Amino acid sequence: MESAYTALGLSADSLNTIAINGKTVAERLFAYFAYRADALNTIVKPQLMDATEAKQLFEKLSKKLKPTCPIPMNKQKGKMKAPAYFTAIINMLIEANAGKITVDYDPRELTTVTINGSPLRTLSRRVDGAFPSVVNPIAIWEIKEYYYTTTFGSRVADGVYETLLDGMELEELSASEGVDVLHYLFLDARYTWWDCGRSYLCRIIDMLHMGYVDEVIVGREVVDRLPDLVKEWRKLIYA
Repeated sequence: MESAYTALGLSADSLNTIAINGKTVAERLFAYFAYRADALNTIVKPQLMDATEAKQLFEKLSKKLKPTCPIPMNKQKGKMKAPAYFTAIINMLIEANAGKITVDYDPRELTTVTINGSPLRTLSRRVDGAFPSVVNPIAIWEIKEYYYTTTFGSRVADGVYETLLDGMELEELSASEGVDVLHYLFLDARYTWWDCGRSYLCRIIDMLHMGYVDEVIVGREVVDRLPDLVKEWRKLIYA
């Protein structure tokens, strides 16, 4: 770390500053970097799927759950045109656990929070889903599935920072108005995220620990995690 600072023309003195529990900033950074690397290699990587694996999981759940929720198509053409597997899997799992509560699986308007019948805040971007509604939601989420990309391009990178923007706006809403909206990020595609975009996975772990997203759920992890999340959202509606 000192070498990196020096190469950038920066002073490395701050690395030796005492931070927490008698440890220096450098020691704290080293511990965090080690944790982040371990989390990515042991938790994130094994959960990521490719298009074939996502298709198999989609077909398995579709047969089991018999969904009536929207099953969107991907944006590919020709032979690659197919259901947007990861989004469809998420929709099916939410529907299966939402009971009679309606869900906005594809909001076509900006997320809005109201108070006493008047608008309080409107977020800058449309999100991929809201529970139960895009107006006064309990939870909102973004889905980043990129099974057919061949590089980690600017469009994918933009998706990471769109989630950061949403998180910053929600943080301001909480701090200024005391209104909390749960914020989730779902992502999948082994080649895109692991082979090409691992550095952006580091940024996503950072966002998680900065509090800009409540939870990041990766690939096949949705099967075990989403049912519990939806049950928690249902309790908040009736709280």
